[in-house]
Amino acid sequence: MPSTPSVCVFCGSRPGRNPAHAEAARATGAMLAAEGWRLVYGAGDVGLMGEVARAAQAAGAMTLGVIPTHLMKREVGKRDLTQLVITENMHERKKVMFMNSDAIVVLPGGAGSLDEFFEVLTWAQIGLHRKPIFLLDVAGYWQPLVALVDHTIAEGFADPGLRAHFTTEADVPGLTAALRAALS
Repeated sequence: MPSTPSVCVFCGSRPGRNPAHAEAARATGAMLAAEGWRLVYGAGDVGLMGEVARAAQAAGAMTLGVIPTHLMKREVGKRDLTQLVITENMHERKKVMFMNSDAIVVLPGGAGSLDEFFEVLTWAQIGLHRKPIFLLDVAGYWQPLVALVDHTIAEGFADPGLRAHFTTEADVPGLTAALRAALS
């Protein structure tokens, strides 16, 4: 593990309807800085991505943003980061983010965040990594996802051990404690 732990944050490029999600994104960014951890994220300056990055920067965190060329305009690629990596495609983006992190946190988001979560979850399930994965379940946002995972287990399409590959935290203080334990 590098001297500065890095936390990959997957989250929405939209703000969502519930203001609690943007508040949690800002609190996550500030928390990463307060803990001395580097933010690794999708390099966007919109939605929850922008919220977490601006808060992390304002509080003094190092930031690594990774964005594919085709999303520079759409996600308003943030150029004032500690480090910006521009990739050719989404697959490369996810790989670079994953390779440069020690833990993964998934904030509320849409299809892209679900894709990112399931990719790192699948990699953990098949033994490709042991990095901790956390769902920040602000206002119960991820409860339908957790129910779906439990359903796949109940229906025999996944081993019960699948649930051991991720942890759900209801708020940023809980996430902070869990990350501290995982990164120590």
